[in-house]
Amino acid sequence: MLVKEELERLEIPFGFIDQGVVELLEEISLNQRSQLKKSLSKFGMKLHKDKKSILIEKIKNTILEMLQYSDGSPTKNYSEYISEKLNYDYTYLANIFSEVKGITIQQYIILNKIERVKELLLYDGLNLTEISYKLHYSSVAHLSGQFKKVTGYSPSNYIEMKQIREETMETMEII
Repeated sequence: MLVKEELERLEIPFGFIDQGVVELLEEISLNQRSQLKKSLSKFGMKLHKDKKSILIEKIKNTILEMLQYSDGSPTKNYSEYISEKLNYDYTYLANIFSEVKGITIQQYIILNKIERVKELLLYDGLNLTEISYKLHYSSVAHLSGQFKKVTGYSPSNYIEMKQIREETMETMEII
């Protein structure tokens, strides 16, 4: 809706708008592109011209959606889910992603799973067993090992470190 409003405001002719892709009916000027890019950035959106960048953003958004709304009961593995959601062969998606981002989709998933673990530990107050189930880890030990490999800390050390930092910050604010 926001994209449509901005395109209309800037008088840029367009066809369809679907899942983050806009069909432009004609080339836009550098000025129009600059204005559109600026107005979309206010809403946290980016303007991409090439199809690879668009596909990479779709892959990243699908992964984030998959992790954010995970309920603990996997019905498909990640590769099947991403492939079906984006309607592309997974091998093709994986090759494009690795070429552009320099890491594999699996590595990207792991990094984002660990970020999600941090959120669930610190803000949702879930324990490692609950998080392990929610994010489809085979065990708490697997989650802990992956967490330590990525962050350099065990989950419990990470929580302690964050608490000490927050206490120190509160002390500094009081002074």
